[in-house]
Amino acid sequence: MLTLCGIPLSNYYNKAKLALLEKGIPFAEEYVKTHSHDEAVLSCSPLGKVPFLKTPQGALCESQVIVDYLEAAYPDTPRLIPADPFLAAKVRELIVYVDLHLELVARELYAEAFFGGQVSDGTKQRVARVLPANIQAFKRLAKFGPYLSGDSFTMADCAAWVSLPLVGMATKAIYGEDLLVAGGVDWKPYAKLIGERPHAQKVAADRKADQERSLAANRAKAS
Repeated sequence: MLTLCGIPLSNYYNKAKLALLEKGIPFAEEYVKTHSHDEAVLSCSPLGKVPFLKTPQGALCESQVIVDYLEAAYPDTPRLIPADPFLAAKVRELIVYVDLHLELVARELYAEAFFGGQVSDGTKQRVARVLPANIQAFKRLAKFGPYLSGDSFTMADCAAWVSLPLVGMATKAIYGEDLLVAGGVDWKPYAKLIGERPHAQKVAADRKADQERSLAANRAKAS
């Protein structure tokens, strides 16, 4: 049995979870907070990050490593990447753009956009300078036809569906403008399309329930 460890609020946890569900692979879930310093966590994920996956052979960390493992280890389940090497590489190329050139850049805004913290003016200026250029580069690669890489659902959609909304919402919160939409990437119809998939609905429902639990716990602490 595989065990996916992390929190349902994490977009990267949900990237791996959606891949597991879409491939129909049985798995358990274990709630593990991110950046944990517990030795049991560090032995599986040396930076204490989530998600990580416990397998019969040992643990794997980093969401794309997990998704690639699932594709290789379970070839008889629905494929999330084309068999053709070039087309497979094009799918992974899109994932790099989503994860590294869009989400990781916008992530610097999340503390203020979503969690009531503060982000320095220098950080905001740097993201405002870098992200629009990255969005234009991503726009050249993304097909939205209707899926990110074309007419088939792939692991690129597992990455994009959980992260593009965060990029849009974070930039809207900080700059008063959704930089994805301003750059010509209308992600909302795409997110709605993927969100209609039963497995995506499961991921979204679990994320919402975890968010509500977290809010309730914070209210209890405040009182």
